[in-house]
Amino acid sequence: MRTPAAHALVLADGSLPAVAALDAAWPGWSAGIDLVIAADGGARHAPVLGRAIDLWVGDGDSIGEAELDALAAAGVPIRRSPVAKDETDAELAILAAVDAGARRVTILGALGGERFDHGLANIWLLGHPRLAGRDVRLLDGAVRIRLVGPGEADLRGRIGDLVSLLPFGGDAAGLATAGLRYPLRDEALPSGPSRGLSNVRDAADASLTVGSGRILVVETPATLWR
Repeated sequence: MRTPAAHALVLADGSLPAVAALDAAWPGWSAGIDLVIAADGGARHAPVLGRAIDLWVGDGDSIGEAELDALAAAGVPIRRSPVAKDETDAELAILAAVDAGARRVTILGALGGERFDHGLANIWLLGHPRLAGRDVRLLDGAVRIRLVGPGEADLRGRIGDLVSLLPFGGDAAGLATAGLRYPLRDEALPSGPSRGLSNVRDAADASLTVGSGRILVVETPATLWR
């Protein structure tokens, strides 16, 4: 039986920046990856990243049959699903990572591209009940997104990065921050107003406490906006 994964990488079918751009934006993002799951056409990202695929899932509508046959011939397990289904291929891949025991999941290729609705749906997947208690992050070269709360969250990172705090699925209250330029002190962020947008990390060991509700933490690297 396979040892439970610690850090799973999910490759969705959207656009992907160069590895150098990912490394510059989010140093250490790939540390400890021990499981790679490709969601349909996301398999094309694996060679670019220099990663071997451990599992392929999807309905096959964004990958050629020859490519899929090549993966199978290379020994990659293929978990094919019907085209008519309730879940996206990205969701199936994320749930496969959960089934493998991953406590940390990094998702690439989930943002950008021609389908804005797909990008939104992938962000909303962060609220999936089966991801509760796990460290799950969507990222590309320009943004890193995760969902936190209630409770305490580590916002550690590079000084100067933009850190937007956006209420998710309703109002959030009892918010307190440390290490951000515009502090919150036991305050609320109601759903709708944009107050939580464009804060700045002023200390490497920043943090957030959420009394109630949930917060999307959306980070933009300082290397892009300075």
